[in-house]
Amino acid sequence: MKKIVLFLLISSFSFAQNANRKFESYKVVQNTLEIKTSDGQYFIKPYSDKIVETTFLPTGEKANSNSHAVVLTPSKLVFKLKQTQNEIVFSSNGITVSVIKSPFQISYLYKNKPLISEKNGYVKRENASKEQPKETLEFNVDGTEALYGAGARVLGMNRRGNRLELYNQADYGYGTHSKKMNFSIPLVMSSKIYAVHFDNGAIGWLDLDSKKDNILVYETISGRKTYQVIAGDSWVDLTSNYTSLTGRQPLVPRWALGNFSSRFGYHSQEEVIKTIDKYIKDEIPVDAIILDLYWFGKTVQGTMGNLDWDKDNFSDPKKMISDLNSKGVKTILITEPFILTTSSKWQEAVDKKVLAKDQAGDPFKYDFYFGNTGLVDVFKPEGKTWFWNIYKNLINQGVGGWWGDLGEPEVFPSASFTAQGKADEVHNIYGHTWAKLIRDGYKTDFPAVRPFILMRAGYSGSQTYGMIPWSGDVGRSWEGLQAQPEIALQMGMQGMGYMHSDLGGFAGDYFDNELYVRWLQYGVFQPIYRPHAQEDVPSEPVYKDIVTKAKVKKQIELRYQMLPYNYTLAFENNNKGLPLMRPLFFEEPTNEKLLNSCDSYLWGNDFLVTPITKAGVTNTTVYFPKNSNWYDFYTGVKHEAGATENIPVSADNIPVFVRGGAFVPMIKTIQNTTKYSLANFDLHFYFDEKAASSTGKLYNDDGVTPNAFEKGAYEILNFSSNTTPKLITLKVNTAVGKAFTSTDKNVTLLVHNISAKPTKVTINDVNIDFKTDANTVEIPVVLKKGLDNEIKIQL
Repeated sequence: MKKIVLFLLISSFSFAQNANRKFESYKVVQNTLEIKTSDGQYFIKPYSDKIVETTFLPTGEKANSNSHAVVLTPSKLVFKLKQTQNEIVFSSNGITVSVIKSPFQISYLYKNKPLISEKNGYVKRENASKEQPKETLEFNVDGTEALYGAGARVLGMNRRGNRLELYNQADYGYGTHSKKMNFSIPLVMSSKIYAVHFDNGAIGWLDLDSKKDNILVYETISGRKTYQVIAGDSWVDLTSNYTSLTGRQPLVPRWALGNFSSRFGYHSQEEVIKTIDKYIKDEIPVDAIILDLYWFGKTVQGTMGNLDWDKDNFSDPKKMISDLNSKGVKTILITEPFILTTSSKWQEAVDKKVLAKDQAGDPFKYDFYFGNTGLVDVFKPEGKTWFWNIYKNLINQGVGGWWGDLGEPEVFPSASFTAQGKADEVHNIYGHTWAKLIRDGYKTDFPAVRPFILMRAGYSGSQTYGMIPWSGDVGRSWEGLQAQPEIALQMGMQGMGYMHSDLGGFAGDYFDNELYVRWLQYGVFQPIYRPHAQEDVPSEPVYKDIVTKAKVKKQIELRYQMLPYNYTLAFENNNKGLPLMRPLFFEEPTNEKLLNSCDSYLWGNDFLVTPITKAGVTNTTVYFPKNSNWYDFYTGVKHEAGATENIPVSADNIPVFVRGGAFVPMIKTIQNTTKYSLANFDLHFYFDEKAASSTGKLYNDDGVTPNAFEKGAYEILNFSSNTTPKLITLKVNTAVGKAFTSTDKNVTLLVHNISAKPTKVTINDVNIDFKTDANTVEIPVVLKKGLDNEIKIQL
């Protein structure tokens, strides 16, 4: 009976596949289902009960097992095989692959729910071009599902109906529409909560039903015909499964969650020191300063590739870096992979044979904006070693992090060759491989350091190399700001949880303090806080007028106050692959109204954020997800679950709301993260009658040790609540890793939304004094290391 039901489900979703493809035979080899057809072989390999990989190898081609994205080792679970006269079913407790023999058809299901099926599967075109690649994989999708993915774009959240080029390329000064950007990821995610990842680094296209015939097509010039189908029980589960396949982001150094001083650019050592001293004088927190092109050259053009200090303007860089470090500020340098023929390192690069080649085997030279250039071959062992040694030398001088720019690569002629293939075969994995080069170098030579690798181009799984992506040269405009939530949300879903923007906007000389303030208010609730811009309008708050500076200072202070919460989000991203920014459909996956929405989003699990992205806004409409009541972060006003309300908007902050039942740990403002401590912190609990029980946590380590969690060098404070109309019970217990020394903590517990003064408060059954202020109860709690605490509030 079960078999009949399964077949009916499959039949209702399947369509005839390539009529010329005939099933011939099958066998199972080392848990891989091998199917021989008239024109090639299928290899269907499970990674888990939620991930399965399918490869088609056309007759006459050699197998290529080299994936640039997959890091997961297939688990040893046993897939069951059942066969009828016309069907083979390869199944686990989760994902199922159905192979109909005639007409040949492959379909995928999860827990008996149809996901996707091959239409024509692999097809080779005779008349191929860059615009019409020669190899395709075709699939059926149903008429109802929204489709996401394909990397960084500005198209609306639901990208169905677009044919999108997979070719990393900058879009200078973009606004509310950008069809091709720096990250072209061959990944499609569906509102039916599954994903298809096309595991091939070559350039191509993703056609997301552009002809409105319910067909999804992956097109490529060459390479592997391999894809993985990933399923999930929820959006959180799906993103966790995808990142288990392609890798998780290493936990960033805690200072990376602080404020950055950055512009294009600082011309001298004196200017760098002067700027940081202004932050300190104005008591505006700052953790790092980023030096753009001028650290190695006086001019923008003609100097790229020097990759060493311009000693006329940076006379003593070691002292500068040492002085900055003594103030708690890291130094980050820009680098590019282009070595100009006019640069000081050109001849060395030629002599050491580290550059991409032309057909004759000579360095491939070409012109672009910055000059006549060659490109470092990061796929060649000699190129990797040469490039890393430059980084290594500068790290030994004290440099704290890296900005890798133009890594699409910005200009990469198709006629050039690398050690791993033609330009178009490796174009999209160039930045990805560059990030790996730096990550690997740190692991070998600086194993006690968490790298900071800021880059604007990458590929599937770049997060596993610690890449911090940003959204490119966005226009300094309201339109540019409007694009940012979509880009960050989409990239977070695709594993790149730290996607962020140049706060305030980069390109152009548009001057608008309201835009600047709104962008930096949004910045508090997105992954990296980094104002950056061209020189025409300063990006740093210390160079703004008194009023603007004061407004932005409060936002930066709030960013630092939220470090305990934000660092815990970073840990969840590292540990489970969860995005820091999450679309509302993560909360309500069946709410069709939310499938194309990015006006509001979740910051972690407990904050609902609505950026203000237009000028002069005094009120805005906010939908409050139905699973919780929500409380205004600034005023405490309650908003009912499932309601849509018109909300007044303050000039001082964007609308932010906290989930009822949430625990939010915070600290007082600090000048930089070298002062970070949990010896004293505030724990906010948002009491809500709808939330009868809830949980939360606070992750802590030293903020610098790589793999601290895996090494046991951490502690996790776990919070829980159980509430009745007359009693609130809160528990705090601490899990301490074997290599971590925990200390006592003085906690100010702030219980919000208490309408009447409690009659009694006890900690571990001992009465304790407390304060009340409006609707908040303040309770002093001393967390003794190794001891659990139970706080009871009688109402």
